[in-house]
Amino acid sequence: MTDAWFEATADLLYRTQQTRGDQLPVAVTAAMRRLGVRTTLFLVDQEQQMLRMLPQAGAAMVDPMPVEGTLAGRAFSVVETVIGRDGADWRLWVPLLDGTDRLGVMEIRPLEPAPPPHPEQCGRYELLANLIGHLTVIHLPHGDMLVQARRSRPMSVTSELLWRLLPPLTFTCQEMVISAVLEPCYEVGGDAFDYAVDGSLARMAILDATGHDLSAGVTCSVGLAAIRATRRDGGGLCAMGRAVDAAIASQFADARFATAVLAELDLASGRLRYVNAGHPPPLLIRDGKVVRTLDGGRRLPLGVADAGVDVAEELLQPGDRLLMYTDGVTEAHDSAGNVFGLDRLTDHAERNAAAGLPAPESLRRLSNAVRRHQYGELHDDATLLLMEWSSAAVERTLP
Repeated sequence: MTDAWFEATADLLYRTQQTRGDQLPVAVTAAMRRLGVRTTLFLVDQEQQMLRMLPQAGAAMVDPMPVEGTLAGRAFSVVETVIGRDGADWRLWVPLLDGTDRLGVMEIRPLEPAPPPHPEQCGRYELLANLIGHLTVIHLPHGDMLVQARRSRPMSVTSELLWRLLPPLTFTCQEMVISAVLEPCYEVGGDAFDYAVDGSLARMAILDATGHDLSAGVTCSVGLAAIRATRRDGGGLCAMGRAVDAAIASQFADARFATAVLAELDLASGRLRYVNAGHPPPLLIRDGKVVRTLDGGRRLPLGVADAGVDVAEELLQPGDRLLMYTDGVTEAHDSAGNVFGLDRLTDHAERNAAAGLPAPESLRRLSNAVRRHQYGELHDDATLLLMEWSSAAVERTLP
């Protein structure tokens, strides 16, 4: 790396050591001037529909840009740098990532007339954008501006509670991708997801607590905490289920419960083990087709003690996708009362898989299809979690 790129990186790190979140865009702009460019940061909104500019002192605000049908949206959707023209000038739209979790895009323009960047320069801009993505996430807990910038409307108390408990929407390692979508993002009731990947074992969970109010969110939060505490103490799938049973029974006097799928995948062998606590069965997608539903491992919903639990097993093949969902997806209905249904879910899942889209983009488009079916606004929680066991899937999440 040349001196200018090194100095820009060092300047960026120095400036952001003691900045507030609202000062991050100014720090990025100042550091990137060393490279002869000016930058603007855009974060995707909570519903992943629009790219919203981060306010920056001295810069005029730009209207939010839709993800669909724009160059900036393409850079975000398929995780690739896109170059555009603005008269005689050029601009780059570079994906803004925290690892492989999509945050938004960075716009880059030359300060003075200059030829478009060559591929090596674009690669360096992508590295800096990834660093800026990390720094953005680091600054998120320290203030509200970065969070507010992603919101198009107020968030309910339940949603505020649950979003603070969830892991990032996308995670990758060398062998797999996990991605999730949670809707309606501003009015979530009792849905949640979780995952943890350590060594050769990936563990996943999707939950749907009864009700659609704050009590459902509290139930779901207790369930998540019990799963994590048991998992971190070395407990397996059945032990996690029993821990949620006990936690819900001990904390709530009324008859609360949550449906769930708890699963673990051996990343070396592809052996999948799972327990289904009264939840819709996951779909197994192979070679772009849904080949079966995983109907085993049945037990009563979490919160209702069940001693007779059998853990089901399935042997995955490289490239397989596992799609988990809550009933708000298939039960979403249009104005005529027609539900989205399993057939539509299968059709969209297969078409997205066949298109070779990155896992998070597959879920975003699938969630959009569910929203469009229910006249643009979901009235029940609709959560999707997609796991793809494939090194090629990992590559699709990177610039």
